[in-house]
Amino acid sequence: MRALLVVNPAATTTSARTREVLTHALASDLKLEVAETQYRGHARDLARQAAEGGQIELVVALGGDGTVNEVVNGLLTHGPDPDGHPRLAVVPGGSTNVFARALGLPNDVVEATGALLDALRDGSERTVGLGLAAGTPGTEDEGVPARWFTFCAGFGFDAGVVGRVEQQRERGKRSTHALYMRQVLRQYVGESNRRHGTITLERPGEDPVEHLVMSIICNTAPWTYLGNRPVYPAPEASFDTALDVFALSKLSASAVTRYATQLLASTPERGPRGKHVVSLHDLTDFTLHSQAPLPFQMDGDHLGLRTSVTFTGVRRALRVIV
Repeated sequence: MRALLVVNPAATTTSARTREVLTHALASDLKLEVAETQYRGHARDLARQAAEGGQIELVVALGGDGTVNEVVNGLLTHGPDPDGHPRLAVVPGGSTNVFARALGLPNDVVEATGALLDALRDGSERTVGLGLAAGTPGTEDEGVPARWFTFCAGFGFDAGVVGRVEQQRERGKRSTHALYMRQVLRQYVGESNRRHGTITLERPGEDPVEHLVMSIICNTAPWTYLGNRPVYPAPEASFDTALDVFALSKLSASAVTRYATQLLASTPERGPRGKHVVSLHDLTDFTLHSQAPLPFQMDGDHLGLRTSVTFTGVRRALRVIV
């Protein structure tokens, strides 16, 4: 099988020596080309060229969720075609690796490489659904190009936390769970709309849901991990369905305490519940509007401020080796 290995040399949990060993292991079973990313968006460009060239059968992403997101967007530049596009494989090299872990892959790079080689030998793969987010027609964001996401997007509070973490990492701080927790606190203290939300959710044939403070869009469960602990705001979310939404209409101190405790105790059977919780399952098309510009993130990548985002859940969008 002819394959392209897209390597992020800045991946958090891999060294040059580890990457070299993994490359040799993959090359023993594959006709392998290797390309290291050199700039933001390079993984997307490499995957797009692989898809358009027609020779590559498999693209392997070695890196974190951001690298995986870029590769997916490159493969789907011209839309979903699971039978025609190269398949995707992931070797987790980031700090959290939500997409890989949600697929059931080991979080250790060496173990994940072994699992990938076993899956290739066994012909084990699955077709997963993805989320698509785009600027909303008729709004100031209508020119924002569509972008795919693999496991989550966020509009409001959680995206603000992601943006703060990115700023700290640019200043040389390591991506740790303690860093995330500090930024959650700082985002909360600086959140001006925590009692009166500015977000409205609109979907075809339904009344709008107004005054939301934060909204998380899930394409799978769990949403993220705190160390080895999975977090399930939308336990029913799945790669086999469309999109789920978890939203809050209030972020008072008491509400934050209650729902944060529920999130930490969440399971695949039960997520947060309460009068300020909005929980929606298997949505194919919906739009989030805000009266004021809010932070927006996809797969843990902060994308700036938006006032309106239209989401589409696309089933069976991409074949993945697992």
